[in-house]
Amino acid sequence: MLALRAGRAFDGERSIAGPVTVITENGTIKAVEQGHPDVAGAEVVDLGTATVLPGLIDTHVHLGADSENGALDRLPEFTAEHLDAVIEDSLDRQLRAGVTTVRDLGDRNWSVLDQRSRHRQRVLASGPPITSPRGHCWSMGGETTGDDALRRAVRERAERRADVVKIMASGGFATPGTAVDDCQFTEHELRVVVEEAHSHGLPVTAHAHSLAAIQRAVAAGVDGIEHCTCLTDRGMRMPVELMDALAEADIAVCHTLGNTQDPPPHVQEAFERAGMSIAAKLNILGRMHDRGVRAVSGTDGGIGAGKPHGITAHALGHMIEAGIPNAVVLASATSQAAKALSVSKGVLRPGWDADIIAVQGDPMRNITALHHVTTVVIGGQIATTVLPTDRRE
Repeated sequence: MLALRAGRAFDGERSIAGPVTVITENGTIKAVEQGHPDVAGAEVVDLGTATVLPGLIDTHVHLGADSENGALDRLPEFTAEHLDAVIEDSLDRQLRAGVTTVRDLGDRNWSVLDQRSRHRQRVLASGPPITSPRGHCWSMGGETTGDDALRRAVRERAERRADVVKIMASGGFATPGTAVDDCQFTEHELRVVVEEAHSHGLPVTAHAHSLAAIQRAVAAGVDGIEHCTCLTDRGMRMPVELMDALAEADIAVCHTLGNTQDPPPHVQEAFERAGMSIAAKLNILGRMHDRGVRAVSGTDGGIGAGKPHGITAHALGHMIEAGIPNAVVLASATSQAAKALSVSKGVLRPGWDADIIAVQGDPMRNITALHHVTTVVIGGQIATTVLPTDRRE
């Protein structure tokens, strides 16, 4: 049993005034109590004035990508041993940033999916994304075409017990020559994938940069949209009708925000040619929030030097810049992300998984507090902490 004493809490949806004590037992949360009650038989950890909140969830990562430019292109060059080391390093970076659950949305040859149970964090995985011949991320091994082959591809993921089916509805910037501003699959083909996946109890999330690809994916009944860049031949556009359709269907949208430096010149040039900018993206994000579209936090972690693993705090900072309230922003990386992934995490309530972090400061007032993670608890066990031993009884 573990008792975490803190100055205040965010429970995944709202603030709890402090002082607060979160009590865990057998891997789950037993109670969240005001004050600092005595808890017989518990290890007591004094977190001081810190804020406790659910462990963060990154809904879009690539654990096999090594956080250097060209990471996805270099995946075929990695030996099995090197790839294992990269995955371990990726998860360590995420852990130090307070991320206790990740969803890998594209590995090569099932490298992440096949080793999900090895790690401290909860790892969900799609395996190689389904893509068109020589389409975006084709080197991961998911090239498929035709109705029968698409159904077989989904069945293979179900047999391998994937957690989600990822399909590349448009091209991508990381694979030159693909149709970033157009579609890789027809609406019918996307619907085939959705119907087959849902018959096996699997959700489908669609990588979609172009407005046309987003519209097709929504019409086909996907459960999630990744990137949602809304590219057209006239730059980035998000029609009101599409926002309302996303909201009505309660589709989880991951905008893959956050960066620590500018992309390499060739990628920046591609962004400019496509009429893509962070300012336009944040404007669309703010408008989507106002129309009731559900956002979940994901970073595309690992794909480049400006997109390393462990930048959820940066991604949430972008959402604040879009004018979204702090509570909604924090929920996008906790309770709302957990809902999208169908995991019993993301909330500080009795019976939920005891994945908890502590940060210095109050992220409800200043989101940058998330840059200062002091303690990470996974399944009721302290995974990492900077606290001195005399703060633990």
